[in-house]
Amino acid sequence: MRRNVRFLFHEAKPKALTLSYDDGNVADRRLVGILNKYNVKGSFHLNAGTLGGDSTISASEAAGLFRGHEISCHSYTHPFLERISKAEVVREMLDDRLELEKIAGYPVRGMSYPFGTYSQEVIEVLKSLDIVYARTVKSTGQFMLPDNFLEWHPTCHHKDNLLERTAQFKKISYPFSVFYVWGHSYEFDRENNWNLIEDFCAEIAGDATIWYATNIEIYDYAAALKRLEFSADSSLVKNPNAMPVWLSVNGTPVKVMPGELKTLNIP
Repeated sequence: MRRNVRFLFHEAKPKALTLSYDDGNVADRRLVGILNKYNVKGSFHLNAGTLGGDSTISASEAAGLFRGHEISCHSYTHPFLERISKAEVVREMLDDRLELEKIAGYPVRGMSYPFGTYSQEVIEVLKSLDIVYARTVKSTGQFMLPDNFLEWHPTCHHKDNLLERTAQFKKISYPFSVFYVWGHSYEFDRENNWNLIEDFCAEIAGDATIWYATNIEIYDYAAALKRLEFSADSSLVKNPNAMPVWLSVNGTPVKVMPGELKTLNIP
């Protein structure tokens, strides 16, 4: 009998949900409160050079506000990265990363593109700065991971039929599906539709089939799966990573511990 080995997410979850919000607007306070209420996680992409402005949170507030979520880059001053020199891209991203790491207290390794724009030259600079993922604003309507995490296209913006997409996502039965929602928290103030994100979180929270994760958590887990070493017949797998991973072997969840060489028995 042939082994059908499929990837699963953390704790054998077949699906994952992640959100990301840009700019560090003061409306993030209300948004984080809603996410925390429902145990939903997000990544918050900040411009270190604009924190503490009239409409943005302060650097001193950020660490506490986003605890349990992810602080991530969005460039230092929010320029069009493809319209400035390589040297300026380096300055924008490195200065942002340096300041945000002081706030977060951990390595900041991801970002979203200011205005959603970029170029291949910008991507090459990001690689040299050890930025491992970068979210775009090109919504796919799909529930899948990107081929290239430096061009991570989300599923949808929060105002793009969010509740309908939620219902669609909850019906999915095939493993390794990802629902990625993005936006700006100030849009809820501007459009007076805070009920949208509240209703979304209430609908999608507490689902035993979903891993609620930050952007970097999903990136790191996907990278760990790619480093797994399989025998040609998939009867053996070695996990060289420092984290456990989960597989489905003919429909049965299997946990592979860090450093473990495991025999994948057919149920």
